[in-house]
Amino acid sequence: MTQDQIAIILILALTIVMFLWGRWRHDIVALGALLACVLAGLIPAEEAFLGFGHPAVITVACVLVLSFGLRITGAVDALARAVLPTSAGPVLTIAALTGLGAALSAFMNNVGALALLMPVAIQLARKQNLPSGKILMPLAFGTILGGMTTMIGTPPNLIVAGFREEAGLGSFGMFDFTPVGLAVALTGVLFIVLIGWRIVPARKQADAEHFDIGAYITELRVVKDSKAVGKSLREVEVLLQEADAQIVGLLRNDMRVIAPNPQRVLRIDDILVIEAEPEALATVLSAHGLKLEEAVDPEPEATDDSESAPSKRATMSVPAEAVTADELRAATGEGKEGERPDTGEIVVQELVVMPGARAIGRSATDLRLRTRYGLNLLAISRQGNRSIKRLRTTPIVAGDVLLIQGPPDALTGFAGTFGGAPLATRAIRIPDKRRSIIATLVMLAAVAGAAFGLLPAAISFAAGVVVFMALGIVPLRRVYEAIDWPVVVLLAALIPVAGALAATGTADLLATAMLEGVAQGHPVIALALILVVTMTLSDFMNNAATAAVMCPLAISTAAQLGASPDAFLMAVAVGASCAFLTPIGHQNNTLILGPGGFRFGDYWRLGLPMEIIVVAVSIPTLLWVWPL
Repeated sequence: MTQDQIAIILILALTIVMFLWGRWRHDIVALGALLACVLAGLIPAEEAFLGFGHPAVITVACVLVLSFGLRITGAVDALARAVLPTSAGPVLTIAALTGLGAALSAFMNNVGALALLMPVAIQLARKQNLPSGKILMPLAFGTILGGMTTMIGTPPNLIVAGFREEAGLGSFGMFDFTPVGLAVALTGVLFIVLIGWRIVPARKQADAEHFDIGAYITELRVVKDSKAVGKSLREVEVLLQEADAQIVGLLRNDMRVIAPNPQRVLRIDDILVIEAEPEALATVLSAHGLKLEEAVDPEPEATDDSESAPSKRATMSVPAEAVTADELRAATGEGKEGERPDTGEIVVQELVVMPGARAIGRSATDLRLRTRYGLNLLAISRQGNRSIKRLRTTPIVAGDVLLIQGPPDALTGFAGTFGGAPLATRAIRIPDKRRSIIATLVMLAAVAGAAFGLLPAAISFAAGVVVFMALGIVPLRRVYEAIDWPVVVLLAALIPVAGALAATGTADLLATAMLEGVAQGHPVIALALILVVTMTLSDFMNNAATAAVMCPLAISTAAQLGASPDAFLMAVAVGASCAFLTPIGHQNNTLILGPGGFRFGDYWRLGLPMEIIVVAVSIPTLLWVWPL
């Protein structure tokens, strides 16, 4: 064993220990390993950061941006409504949701797919009267399984494709992962649906009651092309029940009807007063062709700086401490009335009104949310109080939660000036049909370009990102927010380290020891060993890091056996993705830890059978699809 081999083994062993310890974030550990290799002379200094230009790294970043665009435009909402049953038993519900999550994960980042479907899963759990974890864990595992089926579904697949290309064998294609990945995914989803969800521990979500702020009261207009036109209130209420929403009032010709007759037929320009959870608003809007009142009917507001408007405020209790025009302009960044910078980004934010806030006693009209700030008040949550007459003229009280739409800077200015405290971000999507169609077409074009070899994957998906940016599908300021930078840095740092593992002959050395000590020269045993070792590491360290470490070892093992490396690389791809035993092995496992109320030791009950199934299905499938 040479000095360089000893050095790289020590660095790699220490890196794995640091990953398992979890004291520092994985990207910091990876950068430390890279710098240690440079200082030890294992990697030339001028080549240390070439990993940041690696096609796999670029592709991962671009896919994250494209997935983010699909999420924020609501592009998947229509698909979810078509696939997910509205009235079915738990087996069919879990089957539809898990299957949809797996299908989405094949073409978008699996973390993004889970984040998109988590609110739906929690709503379905309530309908089924099940603990949320009984649906969340099957969904999380389904999205992990679905990510294995294409090259872009999960970062380990991209890394494996990159190592194959560097070995001079060419990159794997978009659907080269499909035969093995699909066999494993179908078997795993079938087990989850029939048996697996039943053995998930039934946990109550920790402190769930502390996060329940009540349903929102909002106003939805019946527009010309709405499905609600000509239907009775009873018929519309039946449809709204699917989204856990209900009608609490009707506005017609500026007249409010409380508890309207269920047989009343809706007309164009009627305004429904709806009580709904914020996550259900997107479903209600897109499924029934209704529109938020704020989006279709500009409110008449005064334009003077005095904010007197006595006719509108005659019945309101306005705090003595007034907000001056200078304070308003400072908060919004305006020079003159109506001159606001247009960044093109619109977000939806929840603000809770603090005691003593300047907004108390004033309505949206009094505060001139539109003319001063370019903001829309979409809904108000007032802890079960349904006495709200009109959103625009309802005086705000302490403790109200306001759902406001507008530019981020304007929201920040309004909150700071009038005493609104932002709540934790919630998955609230206001659907935009045109943008969602464009986002879907661009994503399909990028996938087709890579799948049919028209462009390299990195170029095809980078072109998709450019189109997203040019068309405003993803606001420019949020493009870089959509990228999981710790994962990007991790990949870019470990790719040169893995290269040093191969260049020093250490990978060959470790492969020889493993073959002689365990596999004893049997290719099938060696293949199974590679899969199990990769899967075990992935349960405790980042799956992308696991793939980067194991790829050189897999290639060396295949070379020493005189076998094709493809089966061994595919085993690494499968093993790196299948982290089911712990909440830290995969980001999707971590995401459901809190909402499902899970403990660290809860995952193995479903995870262990899943990993056994993965080994049992993938080994014969690998030998059949990728002969040794």
